[in-house]
Amino acid sequence: MGDVAIAPRALFWDVGGVLLSNAWDRGIRRRAVAHFQLDWEEFEDRHELVVPAFEKGQLTLDEYLDRTVFYRARLFTKESFREWICAQSTPQPESLALVERLARTKKYVMGTLNNESAELNEYRIRRFHLRNYFAVFLSSCYLGVRKPDAAMYRLAMQLAQCEPHECIFVDDRPLNVECARRAGMHAIQFENAGRLEPALRQLGVDW
Repeated sequence: MGDVAIAPRALFWDVGGVLLSNAWDRGIRRRAVAHFQLDWEEFEDRHELVVPAFEKGQLTLDEYLDRTVFYRARLFTKESFREWICAQSTPQPESLALVERLARTKKYVMGTLNNESAELNEYRIRRFHLRNYFAVFLSSCYLGVRKPDAAMYRLAMQLAQCEPHECIFVDDRPLNVECARRAGMHAIQFENAGRLEPALRQLGVDW
C-alpha cells in the first residue's frame, strides 16, 4: 500500500501489546509456571496442542486449564489460577487515551481485531471499559479464526462493510501487520503511542 490512505473509515486495533498488556503470552505463561511451580516443557507442550481451539472459542477457560494444568492433582485451585491470570492484565494509558480521543470524534468505525480466548477477552473488555471506545469486538473467539490467517482480515472488512483501502489496522507483531497489508489494509506496527499518532495522521486519520 502507499503512504497515504483514501478517506479511512474503519480503525482496527490489536488489544494485547497495544491497548493493554498481553493476556496469556509466552512471558506470562512462564511467570505462571514459576509462580505455581509447574514444569515448563510439559505445560507448554500441552498449551501448544490446545491453544488454537482455545483462542477460536472452541474450549472454555476451564476446559483449557483441565488439559494444561489440572489433568493431575495440584496444591492450588483452578480459581486461584484463573484469578492470577486475570491479575496480570494492565492498561497502556497513553494508547487508551489516544483511542478515547478517536472514539469521541465518531468519524470512524472503531473495532478490536485480536486473538484471545472468550473469558479473558470478556474480562478485559469489562475491566478496562473498552465498550466506551469500540463499537465491535472482532476477536478470534467469536470469529473462529486467528491472526495472521487472511480470513480474519477479510471478515473484519466484511463486517465493517469497508473496502480494504478504507481500513487501518494497528498491531505490535510484524507478521500480523504484514498479513493485514497483504489483505489490502493499511497497517501500522505499534511501538508506542507517541509514534502511533503521527503514523495515523499520515494515513489520513484526523481528530
